[in-house]
Amino acid sequence: MGGEGDGVIRLDDGGVLHVAGALPGETVRLRAGPEGPVLDEVLAPSPSRRPPPCPHFGTCGGCVLQHWDGDSALAWKVERLRATLALERLETEILPVFRTAPGRRRRAALHVRRGSSRAEARIGFKARKSWSLVDIDVCAVLDPAIVRALPALRRLAAPLLEHPKSAPSLHVTVTDDGLDVDVTGVEARSGGLSADARQEVAALAAEAGLARLTLAGDILFQQRQPSLRIGRARVALPAGAFLQADPAAEAAMVAEARFAVEGARRIADLFCGLGAFTFPLAEVAPVLAMDGSAPAIRALAAAVATAPGLHGVTAEARDLFRRPLSAVELKRIDAVVFDPPRAGALAQAAEIAQSGAARVVGVSCNPATFARDARRLVDGGFRLERIRPVDQFLWSSHLELVAVFSR
Repeated sequence: MGGEGDGVIRLDDGGVLHVAGALPGETVRLRAGPEGPVLDEVLAPSPSRRPPPCPHFGTCGGCVLQHWDGDSALAWKVERLRATLALERLETEILPVFRTAPGRRRRAALHVRRGSSRAEARIGFKARKSWSLVDIDVCAVLDPAIVRALPALRRLAAPLLEHPKSAPSLHVTVTDDGLDVDVTGVEARSGGLSADARQEVAALAAEAGLARLTLAGDILFQQRQPSLRIGRARVALPAGAFLQADPAAEAAMVAEARFAVEGARRIADLFCGLGAFTFPLAEVAPVLAMDGSAPAIRALAAAVATAPGLHGVTAEARDLFRRPLSAVELKRIDAVVFDPPRAGALAQAAEIAQSGAARVVGVSCNPATFARDARRLVDGGFRLERIRPVDQFLWSSHLELVAVFSR
C-alpha cells in the first residue's frame, strides 16, 4: 500500500504503478486512464477486501480505504508510524489504537459548484486527485446532523454563486446549539455578495434552522450563539473555529494528556486553540494557554468564567512559530502539552528541550513532523515513553497520535 492508500505495483523494469482501490496481494486488471492506470477489475480479491459502505466511494476523494477490513487498515497505519519513527531512530511502546466510528465527524468543508439553474447548486467533496466535485446526498463519515442538512445547504449555497468566479466552500460545524456555517471562497473583487443575495442567504439560513451563518467571519445570520461544552467550560465559538473532527477522539486524546501530567504544579498548553486540553488540564494545575489565533484565545479566556473549580488559566495570543515560548519563560513550568498544526513545531520543541520541564505530551496529526520534533526532545534528554495512535479520520490514510515524554 502506498502512503495515500493506493495499491502499489512494482514492475520488472523497476517502475512503479499506483492504483487507487487495489489491495496488497490482489490480482487486478488495469485500464489506461487520463492520469495513469485505473482499476478495471479485481480478478483475485484479497481476503481483507470488504464492500464499501458508501455509494460515493470510488468517485469521492474523501475516503480511500472503505474497501479494506478495518483491522488490516489499522495494522498498516501503525506499521507506517513505526517506520516513520525509525527514520529518526526512535522506538517506543505503541498502545492500542483509538478507533473512531462512522457518523462521528462533526465538521466538514463542503465545496459548492453551479447546478443546472441559478436556484440549484451542487455540494460535496472533490474527486480523488481532481478539482471535479462529487455531489453527495449521503456520507458514512459525517455526523447525521450534517447529512440531514445537505438539501437545505444545497439551497442556501445557490445564491453564493452570484459572481461567476466564486467557488464557495461551506465550513460546517455541529455545535451544542445547532449547525454553524462559515462561507469562504466567494468572489470579493466586485464587492462580495450583493445586498439582495445576502438577504436571500440569510432567509435560507433561517429556514434551515442554522445557529449561525458567516461569510469569512462576517455574520450574515445568527439566531443562537454556537457553543460547546469543553471540560467544565461553555465556550462560545468564533466563526470558522478549529475543532478536533470527532469529539470521542478528542476525549481520548485529552484523557491521555491529563493522565500524563497528573501531579504537575504548573502546565503550559501550547497551540491550545479553544482549550480542548486547557480546561481539563486546569483541573490538575494552573495552566498557561497560548495560541496564534487571537479569536480562539478571546473565546477561551471568556469561557474561564463559566468553569468553576479550576486551578487557574492564563491565556495569551502568541505566534509560537515566530516567537516560541523560550526555555527561560518555561522556567516555572514542569509539564508541557503541545498540539501544533501539520507543520509541527521544531523551534518550540527546541525550547522545550532546553527547559526544566520534566513531562511533555505531544499531540500530532502528522507523524513525520512529530518524529522530527520528537528527535529534538530526545536529543535534549527526554525519553519517549509511549504513543497512543488515534484513528480520527475514518477510512483515510491519516493517523494522529498522543505521545508522552519524560526525563
